[in-house]
Amino acid sequence: MFALAHLSDPHLAGWSVDRPAALANKRITGWLSWRLNRHKIHLARVLDLMQADMAEQPIDHVAVTGDLVNISLPQEFEGAARWLRTLGPADKVTVIPGNHDAYVAVENDEGLGRWRDYMTDLAWERGEGTPPADSFPFVRRIGPLALIGLSSALPTAPFFASGTLGSAQLSALRDILAQLGSEGAFRVVLIHHPPLYGKGHRRKALTDAHAFGEVVRAAGAELVLHGHMHTASLGHIGDTPVIGVPSASALRWHHKDASAYNVYRIARADGGWRLTVEIRGLTNTEDRFAPSGSYELTIPAARH
Repeated sequence: MFALAHLSDPHLAGWSVDRPAALANKRITGWLSWRLNRHKIHLARVLDLMQADMAEQPIDHVAVTGDLVNISLPQEFEGAARWLRTLGPADKVTVIPGNHDAYVAVENDEGLGRWRDYMTDLAWERGEGTPPADSFPFVRRIGPLALIGLSSALPTAPFFASGTLGSAQLSALRDILAQLGSEGAFRVVLIHHPPLYGKGHRRKALTDAHAFGEVVRAAGAELVLHGHMHTASLGHIGDTPVIGVPSASALRWHHKDASAYNVYRIARADGGWRLTVEIRGLTNTEDRFAPSGSYELTIPAARH
């Protein structure tokens, strides 16, 4: 049995603006949102409690599905790199970016490049050879799992938090899923934006969700994990479960859930897979994490 932990949207606190000129773009809206509300919701102490709880669980690998930072300041990316190292080494932790990690365009070496080691291929040979550095999708083979990291993150207009994969990434994803399916891997697709919300969520939606769903239905995947909405969710694309988690650092706020993370225990069963999902959440006393639910899913074997 393999244990994969999944957290998302930590929105790391403890940052500041050292140059007011840095706010002369979309960042001003995010800064105001943080100062008015979000600093009261996303707390470092909640994230510390989660990490303390994770340290006590038998976990083989951790997946983080984006939004580590808030308004894409260079110092935020450096702080997030330090935080990732507290979570674990790059062969034990996999990260993908979210929309806040692409709030505005940032040079790679000052931005996502600081997390490069957590977003690269691992123990897998591509059919077409080695991809360029810092490209998506990337693939990490870990035990029976293959983690496929996507990026739906791109700068958008103020007050929009939508995401897009694009045709090149979707085409590569189809080929990767087909190859990994033939290898018998348990394919876990990591994406920040949920692929199941319709036009009513246009401001926050994955714009090519329909195309993504077609790829998953055609090529197959055993699990899709996402964040972005700060709520727990379970849906399906065909036979593939699609699971979202709340923000890792958040207190309960209006219709948003309090902090929680999932532990997925994956084992072969009857020619397919058995997936047990344990939800570990912030207690009502807000002083620790504890089990808050569980369920089990049967995943059919990949079609060749």
